[in-house]
Amino acid sequence: MPYEALTKERLTRALRRLSELAAAEGIVLEIDLYGGAVFTLVYGSRETTKDIDAIVRPAATGQRLITQVAHEESLPENWLNSDVRQFLSHNPEYRHYPADDLAPGLKLRIPTAAYLLSLKLNACRRALPGYKGDEADIRFLLGKLRPASIAAVEEIHDRFFPGEGLKDRAIELIQHYLAHRDE
Repeated sequence: MPYEALTKERLTRALRRLSELAAAEGIVLEIDLYGGAVFTLVYGSRETTKDIDAIVRPAATGQRLITQVAHEESLPENWLNSDVRQFLSHNPEYRHYPADDLAPGLKLRIPTAAYLLSLKLNACRRALPGYKGDEADIRFLLGKLRPASIAAVEEIHDRFFPGEGLKDRAIELIQHYLAHRDE
């Protein structure tokens, strides 16, 4: 079966079903969303995402229900995965995502724009065939946060990844944004 990207509607339907299954078992899954899911579901800056990067608690029950939703909704087995875990900060910053239409089985959190920007700057992946890379997401978040300088972005990044510094590629993207932000 060919892979179908997750639109906001499809993503919402899958999360709603996950919520129903959790509620039927008398539990609430706590989910921290990252990456493309946040840009698609929360910000609307993307039309689709290929999967949902998330941390789910409790993990074992969550994985069982995620697999069930994958089968019911014709989604890939890894439609919701925790691969992002290796890239997270030890100093995260979240806000609750109001998901009234998904309640009562889910409690969602999303990274603040500053934390998400720091994650994206660390990855700073280039576009490849079939993958758009991180540049558009970085530009979107810089536009949302409106930093005045590279130093301001470095200060944000250091809150989450102290002492790691920005990659040269990230600095180039920030410089380009600052030079063209009013165009």
